[in-house]
This record gives sequence, C-alpha cells and structure tokens, in this order.
Amino acid sequence: MINAIHTLIFSDDAPATRAFLRDVLRWPCVADSDSEPEWLIFKTGPSEMGVHPTEGGEHANPRHHSISLICDDLAATMAELSARGAEFSGEPMELGFGRGVMLRLPGADDVLLYQAHHNTAYALE
Repeated sequence: MINAIHTLIFSDDAPATRAFLRDVLRWPCVADSDSEPEWLIFKTGPSEMGVHPTEGGEHANPRHHSISLICDDLAATMAELSARGAEFSGEPMELGFGRGVMLRLPGADDVLLYQAHHNTAYALE
C-alpha cells in the first residue's frame, strides 16, 4: 500500500532552502539521522496530483514534474509569508486554473503558490 508521495527539491544551497521551508513556511520536519546534520525531511501536508498531456491542448508541455503550493487566500498567504521574509517573483496573475505567483526558494527554483479555481482533491478521504 502506498502511504505518501515524497517530492524532492534540488538546491544549490540546501541548508538555506531547508531553513526557508522550516522557518518561513513553518513546515514540521524530522532530521534524517543517517545523513549530514540538518538534513531535514518535511511534512508537506495534504497533497493531490494532476496529470497533464505532453502534446496538444492549452496545458501541453515537455515531459517534466512540477511542485505547486495551494492556499485558500493568495493575498493573505502572501502577506503572512512576506512578514516572515518570503519573496515573490513578480505579481499575482490569473492562470485560468487559479490565481498564482511564483514563490522564491533560496538556492532553488521558484515554486508556484496559487489559490485554486478548480475542485481540489487533497481533502478527500
């Protein structure tokens, strides 16, 4: 039985990225005792997964994986995260499936933070 999804962020400054996830996003974490100090594994909360086509249609892209963070209120979440030191790339935009903005991760690629317009699956039992 599958219990969870484990996602990875590859970072040029892993300690800074881990500190951001722990201190700014305030995600609970455990230390991996078999690895270097401060090698943290984060609880990311409820999740969902979508599958988009690689050809045809408005969502077509080359094959890859993507990480996005969903929130209930984009403006309030941005204000809360900004107060903790978060930075964003650009201004919020209407994306069709939601309203979103790119959240800067220290040492890593930005991730999408968005307020969904679509039905969400992360709270299903």
